[in-house]
Amino acid sequence: MKIIPHGAAREVTGTCHEVQVGSKRILLDCGLFQGKRSEAAVKNAEFTFDPAKDIDAVVLSHAHMDHSGRIPLLYKNGFRKNVHCTYATKDLVEVMLMDSGYIHEKDEEYFCKHLAKSKMDCKGPLYTQQDAIDCMEVFQGENYENWFDVCEGVKAKFIEAGHIIGAAMVILEVTENGETKYVGFTGDLGRNMLPIIRDPSPMPPVDILICESTYGNRLHEDISTAVDHLKEVVVNTAKRGGKVLIPAFSLERTQEIIYDLHVLWDKKEIPGISIFVDSPLATKVTDVFMQHPECYDKDMYEQFLSKAHNPFQFSLVKYTASVEESKALNGTPGPIIIMAGSGMCEAGRIRHHLRNEIEDERNTILAVGYMANNTLGRRIVDPEITEVKIFDEMYQKRAEVVYINAYSGHADMNDLDNFVSDTEGIKKIILVHGEMESMQPFADRIKKSKNGVEIFMPEREEEIII
Repeated sequence: MKIIPHGAAREVTGTCHEVQVGSKRILLDCGLFQGKRSEAAVKNAEFTFDPAKDIDAVVLSHAHMDHSGRIPLLYKNGFRKNVHCTYATKDLVEVMLMDSGYIHEKDEEYFCKHLAKSKMDCKGPLYTQQDAIDCMEVFQGENYENWFDVCEGVKAKFIEAGHIIGAAMVILEVTENGETKYVGFTGDLGRNMLPIIRDPSPMPPVDILICESTYGNRLHEDISTAVDHLKEVVVNTAKRGGKVLIPAFSLERTQEIIYDLHVLWDKKEIPGISIFVDSPLATKVTDVFMQHPECYDKDMYEQFLSKAHNPFQFSLVKYTASVEESKALNGTPGPIIIMAGSGMCEAGRIRHHLRNEIEDERNTILAVGYMANNTLGRRIVDPEITEVKIFDEMYQKRAEVVYINAYSGHADMNDLDNFVSDTEGIKKIILVHGEMESMQPFADRIKKSKNGVEIFMPEREEEIII
């Protein structure tokens, strides 16, 4: 057996890990690289294998684009085997990939119109909305906790990851040469006590663990403090007559913020100002959320669903659909709250709102999620940077910038330590989905707590022979 990372190796995005069992080749996720445009374009465009001939199956952990976003390209290049995922992930990824295809089309259109030096530079979008539609034929929904056949010699099971709705950790049962080994893959490991979704399940005994390490050297604020910080930002910005701009991932983070604003409004702890969810994708994702109550935690059920209340809709919330409605928000005076994608500010409507509002000191830019290196979001939250480029123009950061890391859907260093410590049977651990500054301290702690466990921190395309 071999394990080869094709992405998220000493970096956070582009998750794609190949498991080779004899002649069979399986991908754990197939995600988009996000970061510096020129670098991401190269990494996203090419596979180091032939999708049509080499890959026998994909096992998908969840619907975030850095885990699922290259599946349409895989299909476009001839892949026709199964993509296994949970039922909620299947429904979510359909709308996520359609939106991704739209963004690729529009980005290519903008590039060819404004930036390309010649027509030869315009090679077409990475994939289109139609590619996203077409690839859905290979998706196969699976229930949590049920074993299913992946290919000859390999079975798999999904267990709750506690990261986003439908997210799962993967357990592979691999039989080769009469010997059976178990491989665990965290995908993105979540946290206990997050709103809306269930807590992560414990990982059963595994021989090999492929483990994310996004926050391997950092602690999050207690999740219980997030609502108080959110309230403080809304109240203070409203007093200034400003706008709260929230670059939020359309999947999960937007729903979490709406949920908490709903709770605060019910308690009359925030002023009655309009909340605009300026993301057609977030609207579609929220509809999918309501179709999968099996993924919700007890508090969500008791507070809202048992009373037939929609947690994502109340009197202050308005979902914008058209471009005209979005543009109208620029002329709408504060105080208001605007949530828009994308979470790292690399695409979507949030860039237009930032361009119009970032130089107004009455406003607040509220970051509530991870910002990868070389993204606009990372530059905005970096206190050492005083101006940022948006649509090829420089803007001064005069708005207040606040980062609430308590909302993170990723395990922090204590969560990761406890998870690895509680998982029995590990002989080899492969750290992925983390920058080296987070990964190395995590590896050092594992060496102390798991004596004798072999630790790998592979680079892209590095082969690990099991």
